Amino acid sequence: MERRSRSRSKSPPRRRDDRGSYKSGDRPAGADGGTKLYVGNLSFDTRGEDLMQYFSQFGKVDDTTVIMDRDDPGRSRGFGFVTYSTIADAEYAISKTDNVEWMGRNIRVNMSRPRGDGPRGGGGGGGMRSGGFRGDGRRGGGDRYGDGGRRYGHDDRDRY
Repeated sequence: MERRSRSRSKSPPRRRDDRGSYKSGDRPAGADGGTKLYVGNLSFDTRGEDLMQYFSQFGKVDDTTVIMDRDDPGRSRGFGFVTYSTIADAEYAISKTDNVEWMGRNIRVNMSRPRGDGPRGGGGGGGMRSGGFRGDGRRGGGDRYGDGGRRYGHDDRDRY
């Protein structure tokens, strides 16, 4: 029986390319136990082929990805991902490569977490004109001047 997708999207389901890796970059959890590793503090000159060559010493690598800078497409952002066929290969690679010098940098290697796990940056502060926090730590104060109306003396803090 064919498994149907619950998605209402009209786009075709993600398919494997000729190398056997998923184009979306996400490897589904399967019986083979494939594992994705995060590799950080990479040299800005590192390419996917470099990762493939280096990490292949420690087990069967399914896929490698180096995250590139948006503003300078020829430059790495300093981190990437390596997907191993088995958890055992991935753990062995971590034990041999974490905090080891490679291409002039001490690289950090650990199990990759899905994007939803852990704290995420971004958002920033509200700024003076868009609300944010008042000087007294309460939210609000999103009037034109960013002072919550205190500029002209019509502050309602002591009315309630």
